[in-house]
Amino acid sequence: MTSTQRWPEHGWALLHLLLVATFTQAEEQVCTQRGDPENPQLEGDIILGGIFSFHSSWKNRENTYTQKPLPLECISLNFREFQFAQSMLFAIEEINNSTDLLPGISLGYDIYDTCGSIARSVKVALALTNDDSNVSSTSERPCMKAAQVQAIVGETSSSPSTAIATVIGPFNIPLISHFATCACLSDKTKYPSFLRTIPSDYYQSRALAHLVKHFGWTWVGAVRTNDDYGNNGMATFTETAEQLGICLEYSVSFFRTDPLEKIQKIIEIMKSSTSKVIVAFLSHMDMDVLMHELSPHNLTGHQWIGSESWIFDSQIAAMDKNHILDGAIGLSVPKARVSGLREFMFNVEPLNSANSELFTEFWEALFSCKFKESESAEFQSKCTGHEDLTEVENSFTDMSLMPIFNNVYKGVYAVAHALHDILSCNKTCNDNVRLDPTTILQHLKKIHFKTKEGDEVYFNENGDPTGTYEIINWQPGENGMVDFVTVGLYDASLPADKKLNLTNSVPVSVCSETCPPGTRKVLQKGKPVCCHDCVKCAEGEISNTTDSVTCVRCPLETWSNEARDACVKKEAVFLSYGEIMGALLTAASLFGTCLTAIVTVIFFRYRKTPLVRANNSELSFLLLFSLTLCFLCSLTFIGEPSKWSCMLRHTAFGITFVLCLSCVLGKTIVVLMAFKATLPGRNVMKWFGPTQQRLSVLTFTVVQVIICILWLTISPPFPFRNFNEIKDKIILECSLGSTVGFWSVLGYIGLLAVLCFTLAFLARKLPDNFNEAKFITFSMLIFCAVWITFIPAYVSSPGKLSVAVEIFAILASTFGLLFCIFIPKCYVMLLKPEKNTKKNMMGKGQSKLF
Repeated sequence: MTSTQRWPEHGWALLHLLLVATFTQAEEQVCTQRGDPENPQLEGDIILGGIFSFHSSWKNRENTYTQKPLPLECISLNFREFQFAQSMLFAIEEINNSTDLLPGISLGYDIYDTCGSIARSVKVALALTNDDSNVSSTSERPCMKAAQVQAIVGETSSSPSTAIATVIGPFNIPLISHFATCACLSDKTKYPSFLRTIPSDYYQSRALAHLVKHFGWTWVGAVRTNDDYGNNGMATFTETAEQLGICLEYSVSFFRTDPLEKIQKIIEIMKSSTSKVIVAFLSHMDMDVLMHELSPHNLTGHQWIGSESWIFDSQIAAMDKNHILDGAIGLSVPKARVSGLREFMFNVEPLNSANSELFTEFWEALFSCKFKESESAEFQSKCTGHEDLTEVENSFTDMSLMPIFNNVYKGVYAVAHALHDILSCNKTCNDNVRLDPTTILQHLKKIHFKTKEGDEVYFNENGDPTGTYEIINWQPGENGMVDFVTVGLYDASLPADKKLNLTNSVPVSVCSETCPPGTRKVLQKGKPVCCHDCVKCAEGEISNTTDSVTCVRCPLETWSNEARDACVKKEAVFLSYGEIMGALLTAASLFGTCLTAIVTVIFFRYRKTPLVRANNSELSFLLLFSLTLCFLCSLTFIGEPSKWSCMLRHTAFGITFVLCLSCVLGKTIVVLMAFKATLPGRNVMKWFGPTQQRLSVLTFTVVQVIICILWLTISPPFPFRNFNEIKDKIILECSLGSTVGFWSVLGYIGLLAVLCFTLAFLARKLPDNFNEAKFITFSMLIFCAVWITFIPAYVSSPGKLSVAVEIFAILASTFGLLFCIFIPKCYVMLLKPEKNTKKNMMGKGQSKLF
C-alpha cells in the first residue's frame, strides 16, 4: 500500500555495511549479533513472523558519535496497525482451534513494531530470520542454520516491503503483505519471495485512468505521495492516460515530512490550474496532511479521483469539514466480512499478556487515561484496565477497514494451507517433516482455496491476486456525514470492454438536470464539474444510461436509432426483383428476350427467302442467339450478390457481348467481301467463306473467354459489404476483384465495337438496294454511344444505382442491335413481301426498299 517513511540513501549504505559485517564473520568460530537485539512486541511459539508499525514515527535524536546510539524512541500510536495485528492473531487462533486445518499443530508468532522506520523494518526482518543468541560452532560453516520463522506477514506499506523483501529474498523466506500495492513488487527477479493478498497498483493505476476516461475528463491534475507507492502508481497512470488521450496539466508530489512551504506551493498550483479534476494517488497519512493544509483554502468545485488508500477512509471523510472532497470517486478493495473478527478485536487480552508495556501505552491512548499517577495526573482520568471498548469511538473501533483485515486473515491462512500440504495432513499431520521457508514458498505459490466466507485465495506468477475493485463515490448523507456508495466494479480479469462496469451515474448533480439516454454530459466551461449541458449523441453513436459522459460508437454493422439510445441493425441494400427499379429492368430484359425469340421465329419461317439468305442466315441465327443471352445475362445483376453470381454476371456479360459483336463483325466483313466479289477479276469470297466466318467468330470469342478465365483465376469478383457509401445502410455489391480484368473485358468489347463501326461505315455507300452495312453502322453508333456514356455514369453512381446503370447499358445496346439489324428485315418479310426478291436484293429494281 503506502510507505510510512522514505528510505534515505544513507540508510541503504548503513544496511550494506551491516550485511557485509555480518557475512564477513565466516572465519570466526563464534557468530555474534551486531547491535542491540530487537524484541518482539507479541510472541508465542515461533512459526510466523509479523511486522507492523504500531507507532507511525519516532523522536529524532542527534548522535554525538562518542557513544553508542540509543534505540529509537517510538511515538504516535497507530491504531490501524493494532487492528492488523489483531487480525493476524485471530487467524492463528482460529487455525489452532480447527480440526480440519493443521490438526494437532499449533501456530505461534513473533510480531515486531517498526515505528514507521524502514531501517528498523530491515532490522526486525533480520531479527526474525535469526534468533538473538550467540552461536558457537567448529564446523566449516559455523553461522549457517535454519531461519527462526517460516513466513512473515507484513509490511503495511510499499517502501518498507521493498526493503524487507530485498533482504530476506535470498533466504526464500515468504513475505506476505496485506496492503503493499506498488507494482514494482511484482518483479520476481528482485523480490522472489514477496507475495500479497491485495491487488498490484498495475491494475489500480490503469483502472483509475479508464475511470477518468469514462467520464470524458481529458484535462486533469495529479498529486502523489513521494515514495514507491505514489511514484510507481502515478507513472503507470500517466502512461495509460496518455494512451487514452488524457492530458495532465500538472503532476506534483510531496511526503508528509516535507516542509509546509512545499505543500503550500502544491495547493497554489491546484488553485491556479484550469483543470477541475484532481487525481490523488496518496497514502492515507499523506492525505491527512494535505487535508489539514487545504482546510483554510476555498478549493471546492473540484472532482477528486482517489486511490484505494484513502477513498474509503472514514477518518479522512470526518476531517473534511469544508466539504472539499464532496463527490470524490475512486477505487476501493471490495467489501469483505470475517465473522467473529470484530468480537475478537475488542478483546485485547492477547496484547496485555504478550507485552504489558505496549498494552499500557495502547490502553492509555485509547481511553486517554493513566495507569500511574504523575505530576499531571490531576488532569488525567485513571485507567483501571477494565474500560468498555464498545463505548469508545475512534479508529480502533472503526471496522471500515475490514477488507484489509481480511487480507491479513487470508495471508495467515495461505501459510497454514501451505503447511497443511507440506505436512501431508489428514486427520493428523506428519510432524517428522523438516520445515524450511523455501519449501513453504514453493507451496504458497501453488495454493488455491476458499475461506469460510467464500473468498478465493491464490497467487498468480507474480505473487499477486486478481485486480478487482469496487468504485466508491462520496455522497452526502444524513447529519452532514459522507456515505461511501458503491457505484460500480472494476475487474481486471474480464475482457477490455467489460472491465469497467458502472451501475450508477456519478457524481451526484445539484447544478444541472440529469441527462437522459441518447445524450452525453458536457462540462460547462468555467463552472464546477457538477454543472453540465446535455448534448445529443452524434449519428452512429448512442448512450443508453442516464447521465452518460460519453457516447459509444455503434458496431460496424449497426447504426443509432432516432433517439440515439440503441444500436439497430443496418438495412442491407441491393438491387432486388421486388423493388420498382428491379422489376422494371427485369421486365425489360424478359421483353427483349421474348422479342428476340419472335424475330428468330420469323427468320426461321422465312429462312429460304432471298432477304434472309442474302444476309448470311447462319450468322443471323447465331447473332439472335447471342442477343438472347445478352438480354438474359442482365438478370444475373439483380438479386443479392453471392460468390457465384458475382463471378457469373461479368463473365457472362463479357462473353455474350463479344459473341454478339463477333457475329456483327462477321456480317460486316461478308458484306464487304460480297461487294468486292462482284468486281471483275475478284474472287475474294473464297477467302471468307462459311468456314472462315465460323472460325472468326470462334477466335474473337475465345480471346474474351481467355481474358475472363485469367480474371477469375487471378482475382475474381466477390460479394462485398460496403459500409462507407451510405452511413446508415449496408450496400451489398460485387467487388470487381481485379479492376484490370474488368476493364480488359470492357476494352475488348469496345475494340470489337469500334472495328465493326469502322468497317460498316466504310461499306455504308455500297450500291445495293438493301445495304445491311448502313443498319450495322447505326447499331454500332448506338452501341458505342451507350457504352461511352456508361463509363462516367457507372463510376459516379453510388451503391445499387451503379448496378442499374450497367443493366441499362446492357439492355440499351442489345435493343439497339436488335432493332437496327433485324426489325427492318422483319418489316420487309411481313409487310412488304413483294420486295423480298433476289432482284431487289441485287439492286436491279427501280424502287428502293426504304
